[in-house]
Amino acid sequence: MDSYLIQVNGHGDHAPMLDVHLKTNGNSKSLGKVKDRKPRWAVRASEMSKKTFNPVRAIVDGMKVEPNPKKAMISLSLGDPTVFGNLPTNDEVTLAVKEVLDSGRYNGYAPSVGYQSCREAVAAYYNCPEAPLEAQDVILTSGCSQAIELALAVLANPGQNILVPRPGFSLYKTLALSMGIEVKLYNLLPEKAWEIDLKHLESLVDEKTACLIVNNPSNPCGSVFSKSHLQKILAVASRQCVPILADEIYGDMVFADCKYEPIATLSTNVPILSCGGLAKRWLVPGWRMGWILIHDRRDIFGNEIRDGLLRLSQRILGPCTIVQGALERILHRTPPEFYHNTLSILKSNADLCYAALSAIPGLQPVRPAGAMYLMVEIEMEHFPEFENDVEFTERLISEQSVFCLPATCFEYPNFFRVVITVPEEMILEACSRIQEFCEMHYQGAEGAQDLECDK
Repeated sequence: MDSYLIQVNGHGDHAPMLDVHLKTNGNSKSLGKVKDRKPRWAVRASEMSKKTFNPVRAIVDGMKVEPNPKKAMISLSLGDPTVFGNLPTNDEVTLAVKEVLDSGRYNGYAPSVGYQSCREAVAAYYNCPEAPLEAQDVILTSGCSQAIELALAVLANPGQNILVPRPGFSLYKTLALSMGIEVKLYNLLPEKAWEIDLKHLESLVDEKTACLIVNNPSNPCGSVFSKSHLQKILAVASRQCVPILADEIYGDMVFADCKYEPIATLSTNVPILSCGGLAKRWLVPGWRMGWILIHDRRDIFGNEIRDGLLRLSQRILGPCTIVQGALERILHRTPPEFYHNTLSILKSNADLCYAALSAIPGLQPVRPAGAMYLMVEIEMEHFPEFENDVEFTERLISEQSVFCLPATCFEYPNFFRVVITVPEEMILEACSRIQEFCEMHYQGAEGAQDLECDK
């Protein structure tokens, strides 16, 4: 038996000693060997990575289909307005970044929540009497996606649940499941221009509900909520004491016959984390500049949520400093006609697409009011050879080389989503091909019954 002295938590000159006796079997070399272990490689993916699942990628990657080689591919699937080059950003936006780059003043680390002057610029841009903002209410993030991630991470713990729209942006579920947060889906109503089914929404709330996600204007629906509907949503959140995570990346991207209302301007007591960014309105999604606006008039979030966002932002030390440096000029010097021209193109494409698809037997498009999308219902009973929307869109690719996302990607089967940012001639050609496809496969009531009997 050998004896060793170990110092523990000593103070001053006389540190206490703990006399430890270890049985070493006469071999001091065995001290470092608690038990026999033969080293071997055992590197495994983390549980968090295994729980991370993107339904869009899972469905699209599983679509093993080749387009028709006789027809050029038209992709109406990707929500990136820059793909075809017909929607460039404004020169002021580009010059702002060039000047910052040439200045050499923004090459170092910034505070993790963003430069103070840049936070002030965002606060000044969105500040209004109904929803006042100061720099301290702004957290700059690496795109709106990170804003949503930080907002979810600060509001919800593993084992809690969040309320998410159906159909809705798939990232909400991807992020939540990776954090061990349960997702409860509330229904949107296509027959009411995708308003929320408020009774269904409220029925989902329980003691573990951490937040309600409201996406307005909507991806994938292209819908825009009215002021009265937003007030009803706020009433539910107020009754149930549930904070709101507002995904407003498409804010102000609404057509002329509609008005966008930031939900925070209508709230008197419900605390809101509003997530936005440059990606869509300024047509620069790759620049990865987003923000969280903290609206907390009744001090319900208090310092705890603000401090939590600060700590979470320190994980990646903030967004790109070059774009931060350009923010004030981008926000305050981009000319109004740039926004107007972008929306005119989107509205024209939306009208063309809606009119063309409305005339096709078996399809029921829902007219959009903003953003960059519209949703189309497939009357599956008239296309009995297809099992579902995924199979329908697969065959549309293989026969017509037109790629639309099946709405199963958004938890809403038997619809598909169309992106309306492509050039006009491509929209018209795509709609013509979709018509040809539907006419080829459409079955009237009798034909559909006969096909079912043959199965």
